[in-house]
Amino acid sequence: MTNPSGPMASGRDYERLAFLHAPDATLILSDRVILRASLRVAEVFGWTPGEVEGQSIRMLYPGQSDFEVIGDRARRALREQPVYHDERFMRRKDGQVVWMKGSGAALDRTDPERLAIWTYRPADRRAGQFDLLTPAEKRIAHYLVNGFTSKEIALALACSHRTIEGHRANMIRKLQVRNSFELVRKLLMAPEGGA
Repeated sequence: MTNPSGPMASGRDYERLAFLHAPDATLILSDRVILRASLRVAEVFGWTPGEVEGQSIRMLYPGQSDFEVIGDRARRALREQPVYHDERFMRRKDGQVVWMKGSGAALDRTDPERLAIWTYRPADRRAGQFDLLTPAEKRIAHYLVNGFTSKEIALALACSHRTIEGHRANMIRKLQVRNSFELVRKLLMAPEGGA
């Protein structure tokens, strides 16, 4: 390959460099299989690009229900809008479950999974008023902002949906909101330093 920083570098060289060295972990997916991965994937997820390429993106999710529910939501959203953003739990190579900001774009909005570009970066929300929440409530809050129902959260966390409802009621009280809609809105509007 031509030296990409030299005067003879082609546009294709720059495109390849832009992808490989993108500031966020970047994946090219086809039917939720990782075709290409940027170098930042190693820093963000712990796997090298070669370890994830050819694999289902399921490997980056903590559980099957996360993979299915978030996939369905993203697919619906990408049919309606050119770029989709959310926050969700994802899994690193070492097994650590981390909170990520994800952004995706489909090359064909009529079939969003055929070919899509996704970027991921860790989201750190630990300080401020959200310190009032217990670790269990913070975990449930992350599912709530992704639109999971109490039953879906209960399935993902292997507990009763009544337990989830109890935690949700406690969060509503602690964050001084009136209902679940306001709770999710407040969680989503948290500053970068928030829970």
